[in-house]
Amino acid sequence: MGVLGRDFYNRDTVTVARELLGKYLVRQWKGAYLVGRISETEAYVGRMDRACHAYGYKRTPRTQTLFAPPGTAYIYLIYGIYHCLNFVTEPEGEPSAVLLRGLEPRAGLDELCRNRYGLPPEALSPRQRRGLMDGPGKVCKALALTREQNALALTGAELFLVDSLSDVGLPPCPGDQGPLQIKTGKRIGVDYAGEDALLPWRFFL
Repeated sequence: MGVLGRDFYNRDTVTVARELLGKYLVRQWKGAYLVGRISETEAYVGRMDRACHAYGYKRTPRTQTLFAPPGTAYIYLIYGIYHCLNFVTEPEGEPSAVLLRGLEPRAGLDELCRNRYGLPPEALSPRQRRGLMDGPGKVCKALALTREQNALALTGAELFLVDSLSDVGLPPCPGDQGPLQIKTGKRIGVDYAGEDALLPWRFFL
């Protein structure tokens, strides 16, 4: 299985955020693979980015995982309700990560829908289907990810990334073929970061 190794994450965070688009995130859950194609990311670089939780190397119980080795899952809670999944990047001790903002479902649709809405796919409205995983909190709910998975290595069997659906024994999705059409923009919900909020570090298909 072609699981992305730590070397992939041990690079410039903005580069990783862009190159994560089109990769497949796999969650092994209750004996099934839940798979989504990455469609939106945001980069956060602690050493100079006021939008990062560990800006200026601020180390707290919450941010401790940002200092972990590259290829570690950093999952935190916002508003006391929503979990957000990040991929730790750059060398250990450099608090940087990529926030996963959006996924397109590719396998395990029934489980994804039930986790997210408590309903099977056929019971969803078109709007619900479109909004299944188009936000960081929605992604974690659909994949059943919580703080329990914080600090999990992304190189193991429970949560990992691959280049191709064939890496997990699935047929290719015709819509995934061809070159990626990547757009960039400023990150969402970080107005408190001053001029750093304007950095074009959000990448999406």
